[in-house]
Amino acid sequence: MEVAVVDRDVARAFIGSFTSAGGPGIVVASVDPRTGALTAAGTVSAANPSYLALGRADGGPVLYAVSETAPGAVTAYDVTGPVPRPLGDPVPVDGDEPTHLSVAGGHLLTANYGSGSVSVLPLAADGAPRSPSQVLRHEGSGPHPERQRAGHAHQVLPDPSGRWVLSVDLGTDSVRVCALDPATGTLTVRAETALPPGTGPRHLAFHPSGRHVYVLGELRPVVTVCRWDAAAGALEPVAEVPLPTGGTEGADGAEGPVSPSAPVVSADGRFLWAAVRGTDSIVVLALDGTGERAHVVTSVPCGGHGPRDLVLDPSGTRLYVANKRSGDVTWFDLDGTGVPRPAGSLAVPAPSTVLFA
Repeated sequence: MEVAVVDRDVARAFIGSFTSAGGPGIVVASVDPRTGALTAAGTVSAANPSYLALGRADGGPVLYAVSETAPGAVTAYDVTGPVPRPLGDPVPVDGDEPTHLSVAGGHLLTANYGSGSVSVLPLAADGAPRSPSQVLRHEGSGPHPERQRAGHAHQVLPDPSGRWVLSVDLGTDSVRVCALDPATGTLTVRAETALPPGTGPRHLAFHPSGRHVYVLGELRPVVTVCRWDAAAGALEPVAEVPLPTGGTEGADGAEGPVSPSAPVVSADGRFLWAAVRGTDSIVVLALDGTGERAHVVTSVPCGGHGPRDLVLDPSGTRLYVANKRSGDVTWFDLDGTGVPRPAGSLAVPAPSTVLFA
């Protein structure tokens, strides 16, 4: 591990960087509070950290990295001090090529794309993950001849109420709603919501009201607007909003020609942004007061090539894009129009995701 020293009182960001594409693992960066500029301060070893998440333990915040490898693993880091410290060795998730992880009910959850499953790992008092208490396999397929032969869980996250866990499956064109039992570390499927065949859902984002969900299709460039009933654990699709393709039709996979990757909703619920590979763009959608109606306002260049992840900073005034193919993290200023304005860029080999501490 190359020591990354950042004053603990300085805002930090952690950037995943694919080691299989020449990246160092996790890049630790300081964040200028005035401009939002990122400055690389060092790196931490991690194999193919495709997604990062923060949790809290008895000693303070803990950083989790999922390794998109076969077999897959997760690693935890104590980030209470200026130098991230591993909390033990990587822990196998008993699944292949995990692409996403989140913390819920005292457990770490991973979405294992390669094996089409979701793993549940109990967390110790210090935040270190233990061996999986359950691996829930997704069953099903879709019409795409290569990408949908079987289940491919791409994202797993708790809903805002904390009562449910939603897993998005690109291979089965569906979103599963599960209940997590914190005592046993087991998921029980409550319902499975089907999307139109061939959609290939990748990620979803919640409206700040907690009453609507926006599911982004990777194989079909659409946003599916859904009602979310947290009392019943019910997800109901109500509308589809096609995304601009720039005249390039026929999305066929992770590298395009058109392949959406990540949705983000503004804290005030007025805008939804979607990163789209193939067109190398950020699509801006306006949401109505209820969150149930959305329409495309415009799209802007993402500042690089292959935008894999899209995140807001904690203030909600800047948008950051991890451009994997061009090797940079680019940030944009936001105003009341919702249209991102380029503000800066940091060179990072094959970035996968950005997380603010």
